Amino acid sequence: MSCILQDILYTTMRTKYFSFFIASILIVSSCKEETVRTVSPEVQANSSLLITAGKSTFRDLNKNGKLDVYEDYTQPIEKRIDDILSQMNLEEKAGMLFINGTRINDDGSLDDIPGRGMTARMPQANVLIEEKKMNHINIWAAPGTKALATWYNNVQKVAEKARLGIPVTIASDPRNYFSNNIFSMQANDFSQWPEQLGFAAIDDEALMRQFGDIARQEYLAVGIREALHPMADLATEPRWARVSGTFGEDAHLSARMVKAYVLGFQGDTLNTQSVACMTKHFSGGGPQKEGLDPHFEFHKGQVYPGNNFNYHLIPFEAAFEANTAAIMPYYGIPVGQSSEDVAFGFNKDMITGLLRNKYNYKGVVCTDWGLITDANMGETVWPARAWGVEHLSEEDRVLKALEAGVDQFGGESRPELVVSLVNSGKLSESRIDESLRRLLHQKFTLGLFENPFVDVDRALQVVGREDFKKAGEVAQRRSITLLKNSTTKEKPVLPLTENTLKIYVQNVNPEIASRYAQVVEKPEQADLAIIRLNTPWYAVETKNPFALGFHHGDLDFKGKEKEDILKLLKKVPTIVDIYLDRPAVIPEIATQAKALVANYGASDEALLDVLFGKAKPEGKLPFELPSSMEAVQKQKEDVPYDSENPLFKFGFGLRYQ
Repeated sequence: MSCILQDILYTTMRTKYFSFFIASILIVSSCKEETVRTVSPEVQANSSLLITAGKSTFRDLNKNGKLDVYEDYTQPIEKRIDDILSQMNLEEKAGMLFINGTRINDDGSLDDIPGRGMTARMPQANVLIEEKKMNHINIWAAPGTKALATWYNNVQKVAEKARLGIPVTIASDPRNYFSNNIFSMQANDFSQWPEQLGFAAIDDEALMRQFGDIARQEYLAVGIREALHPMADLATEPRWARVSGTFGEDAHLSARMVKAYVLGFQGDTLNTQSVACMTKHFSGGGPQKEGLDPHFEFHKGQVYPGNNFNYHLIPFEAAFEANTAAIMPYYGIPVGQSSEDVAFGFNKDMITGLLRNKYNYKGVVCTDWGLITDANMGETVWPARAWGVEHLSEEDRVLKALEAGVDQFGGESRPELVVSLVNSGKLSESRIDESLRRLLHQKFTLGLFENPFVDVDRALQVVGREDFKKAGEVAQRRSITLLKNSTTKEKPVLPLTENTLKIYVQNVNPEIASRYAQVVEKPEQADLAIIRLNTPWYAVETKNPFALGFHHGDLDFKGKEKEDILKLLKKVPTIVDIYLDRPAVIPEIATQAKALVANYGASDEALLDVLFGKAKPEGKLPFELPSSMEAVQKQKEDVPYDSENPLFKFGFGLRYQ
């Protein structure tokens, strides 16, 4: 079978779309027995650099009027890398070592329009490409599908005009999770699913891989080629502010989910239809002392009082089995686990010794965002997360990270520091080339040099496709976890079946609830109440506005908030739903609620479908729910399910009879 035919069959099986079948005929193949090739329709529509060599069409990326080896898709990738490295100057090499965020205009243009919100201070993509010679960019807030796809093509057109025409790799944090926490960009047009915790609650590897494949198709349609996820960290410290991004506290459950996740995005091998995964945060960011996150200077270190360091490696080993394209170390200092107490991004024992040598990891290693440069946030300066090496200059921080074994700097746009290091003789250009080979290999494997463009009209057909959205909505319902279901008149409270029921709702859209039962205005008028709660959190004392949004602190309700909840539960039989982005401490609420369910990102419709029996709860707790804050404080940060007499144990979940 010819290699082009193999590509056709592979692509057809993955997408089940005839349009992809046709496009795959045009996809570049590396098989030399084929003699007639052309570029894709997207390239024909967007590129001005097409040339013909023999019977095939190529992109003349360096504009020299001839076919160079790196432009020739019939050549082996290693030869193409050799060729482009020989043509890159120092500034271009340095630029490739950095990835940073950009703002996106609502119309998809690259005009210098002031940004809004969290992206207001970010530069336009063309500035990063033209002035910084960068060709890796991550996106945060984004417009609708049409504008996003249009913007992406505009970015690649700017990249094409650069001296060597190196295409841009666009990366993103999760965009398909229903809940809008700090590290997931709420879905908007994309299909909406539960967070990673929800998939762990379902524990269905086939579903996990299906999600990855659907998200891959949506990402691919708008040009996102690198996923800054999944998180392989373990939630062994329940107060940690990033528990919501994990698969919970069990290493083996997390490993199963991580592997399926990566395979869904990348396929069995990285290819032109893949989205590359950057699995994070090596070697596991969960065991933060008192749960204080090392994004900020008030962290207290990553600690292992239970001597359980190796347990946190298990999910990463699964990511290696799935050939994750990239790895991101975390900010924390692994206290007492290496020859020097410095953050993972600067830690040679961890990156070269453990990751490269022990695990023989060949992929890209990219730091977490902002290790080198302080960030000015109005009246506040957010210091670089250079924990353990704060005393070093910005230039020496770059040098130490490169010497530790990293390839790329996340959240930074400082290629001039690399140029200075090379010119001063502190850093060899051959060391840079080692990292560039990994970064270039990923670009070539993804097919970006052949076809960096997308079909805007097709993006509108793929992103948020009806069956994609339906699959996400079903997963939301499946992930809901039934924790308590009292019996009334020898009948369980749930599922609710009476259409004449009068209900009082709190934190639920009354219009949506009215589709299920009669909604009344006061609890006294109701047969029962339905209340939705969020796991409590308490802001750390800080002037950093970003830190104020992190869910730190105790896990129990306090003061008037707690009193008001318990007052409602005493006034009327109440069904309580709680969003678990961390393990809540709710013993009194659990005792007084007639029924208790938990979710990990679910709409009002998803919840009410489960409560009224239109769907069944299938979730099991991906972590235990402690019985008190005293029990939380006595836990060891690196050990799973170790609190005394938990209210609900790991893996607990009831079913409807």
